[in-house]
Amino acid sequence: MAKFLITGGSGFIGTNLITKLLNDNHQVVSIDSKEPKLKEHNKIYQKVNLCNREELESVILSYDPAYVIHLGARTDLNGKTLEDYDANIGGVENLLYVLDKLKNLKKVIFASSMYVCRPGYVPQDFNDFAPHTIYGESKVLTEKTITNWNPEYTWTIVRPTSIWGRYFDEPYNLFFKIVLSGKYFHMGSKACKKTYGYIDNFIYQLLSIITSEKDHVDQKIFYLGDYEPYDITSWADEIAATKSIKIHNVPYSVFVMTALFGDCLKLIRIKFPMTSFRLKNMTTDNFFDLSEIKKLAPHLPVSRSKGTKITVDWMVESNSL
Repeated sequence: MAKFLITGGSGFIGTNLITKLLNDNHQVVSIDSKEPKLKEHNKIYQKVNLCNREELESVILSYDPAYVIHLGARTDLNGKTLEDYDANIGGVENLLYVLDKLKNLKKVIFASSMYVCRPGYVPQDFNDFAPHTIYGESKVLTEKTITNWNPEYTWTIVRPTSIWGRYFDEPYNLFFKIVLSGKYFHMGSKACKKTYGYIDNFIYQLLSIITSEKDHVDQKIFYLGDYEPYDITSWADEIAATKSIKIHNVPYSVFVMTALFGDCLKLIRIKFPMTSFRLKNMTTDNFFDLSEIKKLAPHLPVSRSKGTKITVDWMVESNSL
């Protein structure tokens, strides 16, 4: 049994990770500014704002964890300035400051984001950044802060790709909802491939980093996700098949017009499932080299088809459709 501290434990990834750790009989403390998604996590939850250093220090030093997985962040794309993402910038500075005071700390994983580079951009190395959103810029600063700080304990940065599964939020749950409501249409011949990751596989990769030798993970950066890129057309058909839904093909020009309509609605602050930004993301290939994490975590435990069924079943049972 090990002592884990999870920041952002009330989020989608944190909820699944904590469930796994508790099921494996580890000791866990979850810190987040939001209440847990699951009532059974209330007993290990501490309400903490990453931007409040004194609050953070009080909880962490009294707990004295051996392992920390830092998931806490603002992840939406609605912020207007970098100050809106202070949880990602000032928050990680506060965490680094506090972790330096721990005497029994063995390993820390810091979660960044694939959006340190825009979709379709192939970085030359891990210091080659090309963000296309303010959120992505904030995560670039997160990574630079960590690498410049260069803590003495074993540390790793991970860049989650498009992670999906039970307890997920927008935008990926929206994709499932649209498909399962019969409102999804294939975009003519505009199918693309992307790296997605089922949540259980992502957690397997995270914990493989925790259990790996220091030389294999210290001061390294890994993209995490399923090893084969998804063809979006095939995956949509797979999701639809769970409810015997047939997806029809619509000319790409119709999607362009719909996205422009969505852009207009966005100007007057009306949410619409399609915008030009989202359309570009949906039609741009975006996959990553996962060869390094595959060396540490070679056998993903859940296939895409099995993960899809588990997720759809959860959405039905939880009235999330």
